[in-house]
Amino acid sequence: MTITVRKKETVRNRLSKIVFESDTLAGRRFDKALLVAIVLSIAVVVLASVDRFAIKYAGILSALEWLFTIAFTLEYLTRVYCAPDRRKYVLSFFGIIDLLAIVPTYFALIFPELHSLIDVRVLRLIRIFRVFKLTAYSSEYAHLSQAFIASKRKILVFLSVVLMVVLVMGTLMYVIEGPEHGYTSIPTGIYWAITTMTTVGFGDIAPKTDLGRFLSSVMMLIGWGTLAVPTGIVTAEMSARTKRASDNKTCPQCSRANLKSYDRFCGTCGHQVDASSLAK
Repeated sequence: MTITVRKKETVRNRLSKIVFESDTLAGRRFDKALLVAIVLSIAVVVLASVDRFAIKYAGILSALEWLFTIAFTLEYLTRVYCAPDRRKYVLSFFGIIDLLAIVPTYFALIFPELHSLIDVRVLRLIRIFRVFKLTAYSSEYAHLSQAFIASKRKILVFLSVVLMVVLVMGTLMYVIEGPEHGYTSIPTGIYWAITTMTTVGFGDIAPKTDLGRFLSSVMMLIGWGTLAVPTGIVTAEMSARTKRASDNKTCPQCSRANLKSYDRFCGTCGHQVDASSLAK
């Protein structure tokens, strides 16, 4: 009995190393196969939304959808089985995404009458959440997200300045142009300021007076320069992190060098590491 228990524990540990972002050879192969399955399943969802494909290839698309749903269901159950903390995984962001990627197909099976309702499309489109699973299998996504998190205070300060500018400019445009030129309220003026600052320019509302056009020109120039600010903030943070990550880091388990600061697993031994456990 003891031998059986140990064998089960070994199998669970091996599965855990494979499915939870391990940098081992088996883990990389699993992640690549899963990435292909996610992309193909999204393609099936997109094609099924096109009438001529949905009618002509209804049987094939339905079979593929069930194939992917069963595959993702097995993957989800495997993750629940071998997760170190099952409750934590089930309630985590990616655990919820994994669940949302599979439940709509089963809902449509249990409640077939939903097919006659337009609302069922909302349930089926939840399958597009599979795209978010892509972010779980690439260290570059982690690198980018860490840069955003590190830059959030600067970005929030920048956004507060932008909000103040559009509020002031929108109010000025409401005063200058007035309801007779389409600026019926301050929120309408703010809407114009946002579309102008972001260089979208829908054209549904535009200034008619010379002073209003001058103000629009100022807003366009401000917007042209403003768009580069958040990009520069995040890029600077990513560059700084890349520079820090270029330092030689070693795994505390097998002493492998050249690990990056955003690596979560050692590529040699599969040992889980983080920024605090990495040593120079």
